[in-house]
Parts: sequence; structure tokens; C-alpha cells
Amino acid sequence: MTRFLVVPQWQGSPSARAMLLVDGASAIAGDLPRNATTVLDVPLEAGESLGTGVHRLSSLQRIRAMVATEMTSDTIVIGGDCSVTVAALDAIDRDDLALVWCDAHGDLHTDQTSPSGAFSGMALRAALGEGEPQLALSPGLPEDRVVVVGARVLEDAEDEPLTRLSRVSVADLEDTDALADAVVRTGAARVWVHIDVDVLDPAEIAGVSTAAPFGASAQALAASIRELRSRVPLAGATIAGFSPRSPLDAVDDLGAILRLVGAVA
Repeated sequence: MTRFLVVPQWQGSPSARAMLLVDGASAIAGDLPRNATTVLDVPLEAGESLGTGVHRLSSLQRIRAMVATEMTSDTIVIGGDCSVTVAALDAIDRDDLALVWCDAHGDLHTDQTSPSGAFSGMALRAALGEGEPQLALSPGLPEDRVVVVGARVLEDAEDEPLTRLSRVSVADLEDTDALADAVVRTGAARVWVHIDVDVLDPAEIAGVSTAAPFGASAQALAASIRELRSRVPLAGATIAGFSPRSPLDAVDDLGAILRLVGAVA
């Protein structure tokens, strides 16, 4: 049976309203099966950078240790900010694993290039084993087993690392086979699907920290993920980045999010 692990981590976010990520995780958790859902009691304090270029590093490390104690096979992780995926991947066997990274942003900074110092903007780079050693995966995922989906808000420092990765655009998702084809080409035996909900178009979801126009539809992304699952076994998934401004806003957005939950679960 699919298991859900809710990780209401906000400390990786650069947003001034990062605490809304806690509310977003709670809103999603309320629609999950209670007997299959574990909610982590993550620390609320910001934490310290510990002399690194990563803000709130000490809290991120504590939460990572908590995730490690709760991870099992076939776990769907609910964030929180999108860097919870790095903690989840650190706790599982990554041999023959592909990573699908659905996100409006590149998340390919390191602690040396990030303008904000927020770990969410470094998360994919950390999954590749690069950046701050205390948070980067070791070993990192091979570049030829990473597929970036829907990235359209990129900064100059992210251009070069992005050229090393496979990409599926928002337009490509109109072909339901495009994502599955890209993952099959990696030769991986299993796949982890990471979804930051800002990959969706603002017309589909309002509860994100930074809206990015020209995003994917929930229907197209869900259909692509279902096709992917029919061809490559799912090792797990993340749905993160939901930060509704109010409980009413959360209700308005949950339809799109639950469509994605259904696609990965």
C-alpha cells in the first residue's frame, strides 16, 4: 500500500511567506488516508547557517535525519518546500534510479552562486552531488538519469548545469509519451518523481510562493506521469511547494493537487 510522509518543512524556502508551506502541507494531509499517513513534527525554528552559504542549515539537517527514520519503499513525500526531496533520496537506494524533476525553477544553484542562500534553489544540484557537502547526496545521481520537466524561470548560474540534463518542456507534455520516453532513454530501472506545484500554470493553482506563467496543466502532467508509471516502476514521489494564502484558497487549489497525488499514488 502507498504510504504518505508529510514533511512540513519551510526552512529551505526563500519566500518571506515560507511558513505558509506548513499550512499547505497540512491542507494536503487532510485529504490523505489517515491510516497510511505519517506527519513529521518538524522543528519550527529557523536554525543557523553554521558558517556555510546555506541559510537554516542546522534545521535542514535535523529534518533530514527525521525523514531518514521514516522512509520506506513506495513512499509519497508531501512538502513543505521542494528540498525535502533531497532528504528523501538520501534515505533510499539510488542504484538504477532516475529522477524526474518537475519544477518551474531550475533549482541548480550552489551555495556559491545562490542569491538567496535558500536550499530549495540548490536542491536539484544537491541531488547531483554538488554544492554544500553537508547536504549534497553522496554519491549524487548521474546526470544522464535526471529529467527536468517544465523549467522556465532560470538564472544565469543555472544555464550550464541545465545543459547537462535531459529536458521535457511544458509543450512536450501535450504528447503523453514524451516524459516516459525521456525516462526510458536513461536506462534506469526505477524512477522518483518530484513535483513542485509551481510547475503548474497559475490558472491551475494560486497557492505558490512565486507564480510562473506558461506552466503545465494538471491534466497533462498527471497523464504523463501515469504513462511513465506504466513503463517504469515508481520508487517514490514528492509533491511540494504548496503555500495557500488562506484556508479558502487551499480548498480552491486542492483539486489540481489531488489530481497529481492520484497520478503518483
